[in-house]
Amino acid sequence: MTTAAPAAERPATRADGRGSEFAPLLRTVKGQGLLERRIGWYARSIAVNTVALAAVITAMVLAGNSWWTLLLAVPLALFSARSSFIGHDAGHFQIARRRSANRVLGLIHGNLLVGTSAAWWNDKHNRHHANPNHVDKDPDVAPDVLVFAGEHVEGRTGFRAWLTRHQAWLFFPLCLLEGLNLKVQGFKDLRRQTPRERTVEGLLLLLHAVAYVTLLLLVLSPGKALLFALIHQALFGLHLGLAFAPNHKGMPMPDSTTERWGHLRRQVLTSRNIRGGPVTDWLLGGLNYQIEHHLFPSMPRPHLRLARPLVRAHCRDLGIPYTETGAVDSYRQALGHLREVGEPLRAE
Repeated sequence: MTTAAPAAERPATRADGRGSEFAPLLRTVKGQGLLERRIGWYARSIAVNTVALAAVITAMVLAGNSWWTLLLAVPLALFSARSSFIGHDAGHFQIARRRSANRVLGLIHGNLLVGTSAAWWNDKHNRHHANPNHVDKDPDVAPDVLVFAGEHVEGRTGFRAWLTRHQAWLFFPLCLLEGLNLKVQGFKDLRRQTPRERTVEGLLLLLHAVAYVTLLLLVLSPGKALLFALIHQALFGLHLGLAFAPNHKGMPMPDSTTERWGHLRRQVLTSRNIRGGPVTDWLLGGLNYQIEHHLFPSMPRPHLRLARPLVRAHCRDLGIPYTETGAVDSYRQALGHLREVGEPLRAE
């Protein structure tokens, strides 16, 4: 649902000419202390997730070379996603006051625990935040296996054309590969990094891979170990896909010739919130408050829900659409957009 009529064509400045549309909201949010760090909350979250991961690993060792051990790939995927969400927050400097501390937390939860390069993720993700859903500037909508913009369909032939024709049906199956893709992209990005960064990131990625393979082969036979890894990585990727897919897919996509929005409209008009309670917040890592997260990337996760009514009210006063929907409807909209983009190829 939206709380106002479309207003994408409006200028970035306030109608009364008193400065940016975002500044009053920023003052209100700051005044309520919503940009202050929540170190205690994050310390508890990190501790709980660490204990949960340790418990799953302990259960694997105790269960041994049994087919029942494969069931533990499910909670391991769940808590691996929790680690990714913590790494995501660290990349936005939400957790600690010092950037160096956030950097260390990002390396631990990204490179070491998940096997994803924190530097690669932060570079890509920050470019996304700067220009969400922008056809020419957002790496998350750049044409690749999937195509998110109609202008990128032209020239797709052969297998790529087949993928685009059926991408709505293939989206969630492809998410099963995302866990492995994150690892591959992290290793490939080492070539771009500085020598010091490459050494630190590379060693932690290697340590993760060695520890992961060693654990599986110590507990399980090679065949079961491979099956466990496939289940774990597939569910991990699917979980991340479910968390990230509803955020922007099917929302307006500005380009370099039409985008004239200021920060507020650039972030609000291209983002979608997901309604829900504490369980939704936990499963989606706070990304269900996508509008608030994009407006205030460094805002600690537990404050996003508190900022939501302030942002809604501000958007309502300005006549800016604030899009919020249920989880199922968000996936329907995202898949509908993918289907619409692929329509020209199905018509051939």
